[in-house]
Amino acid sequence: MINDAHASALSNLGHADPLVAGVLWLLLLVSAATWFLIIYKAVELARIQRAGAAYVQAFWNSADAVIFLRDTPKDHPHNPMAHLARGGVTALEHHLSHFPNAEAAAAHVSDILTRALRQTIQNQTTHLETGLGVLATVGNTAPFVGLFGTVVGIMAALHGIADAGTADLSTVSGPIGEALIATAAGIGCAIPAVVGYNSFIRRLKVFGNALDSFAYDVLSHLATDKALRTLAATAKG
Repeated sequence: MINDAHASALSNLGHADPLVAGVLWLLLLVSAATWFLIIYKAVELARIQRAGAAYVQAFWNSADAVIFLRDTPKDHPHNPMAHLARGGVTALEHHLSHFPNAEAAAAHVSDILTRALRQTIQNQTTHLETGLGVLATVGNTAPFVGLFGTVVGIMAALHGIADAGTADLSTVSGPIGEALIATAAGIGCAIPAVVGYNSFIRRLKVFGNALDSFAYDVLSHLATDKALRTLAATAKG
């Protein structure tokens, strides 16, 4: 009897109230978009984490860290670690352009680099967080959208039952089952969004710590007399 009721509810979805059907189609589209975004962000973060780790390893294996920081960023346009290097070198070159030599430019180098690296980290973090707001919105709103569809569906089902003049189980189970599917669809749409959002937030926190750590390494290598002389010689050349 229960299986027959479930089969009846599923088979009658095509005849559901138009508003309920609209809610179900909306949740289906949102669910598809959510899964696409989850897969895209998972692939993007995995690629960036691998590329970042490889860049840091190459940095430590380089013969001259300053030359590495100066020359390699152009070859890694989508690597946040390379963006850190580029941000520090660009800030230092800009600072050097206002002085006749490296010795005169030595003052306040650490402060300038710290500000530039912090801004670069913020920019990269903001870029990597793109799309997470969508997951948060879906996770917070999808259950209520589904509940709205259920309420509307139950109201329509009750009107239909009243018009039919009968309320036996076979009459009630189909329309009420159709309405309850909207709630299930809303929950089914929200759960992956919430899980994905929390997972990405944790991974971004870990990667943010790696950015902070590498930024300190960049600062320690660029805020030196050797880096100033190297970049000043490059600018003059």
